[in-house]
Amino acid sequence: MSKPGSVLFLCVANSARSQMAEGLARKRFGDTMRVQSAGSEPSQVNPYAVEVMREVGVDLSTHHSKSVDTIDPASVDTVITLCAEEVCPVFLGKATRLHWPLPDPASKTPLPREELLARFRAARDRLSSLIERLAD
Repeated sequence: MSKPGSVLFLCVANSARSQMAEGLARKRFGDTMRVQSAGSEPSQVNPYAVEVMREVGVDLSTHHSKSVDTIDPASVDTVITLCAEEVCPVFLGKATRLHWPLPDPASKTPLPREELLARFRAARDRLSSLIERLAD
């Protein structure tokens, strides 16, 4: 697959995985690719995502969760869904579709801070390696 001109990262809440993917892809590709993220049930950017991305020089502090309904299908060449255990959002359009199943690093049950940070770092690092492959 050749490198897309535009990519949309999709998950349910647009709070962690897709936000981290957006930040990493913007850092990796700069102005050479249009990068967006969205979700089917947008909420808010997870503070752990902001924290672990800051560790690699990516600032998510100004990001906000967006609905997939606000994305113009004509502005997207490739859609990458990131959900693993939940139902992935649907994106209507003619874009190429990729699926990178990645467990949600957030937890509905309380976990120690260090465990949550470890989960978010693992997700970030996996996304980083997948985005590098997208560059090939």
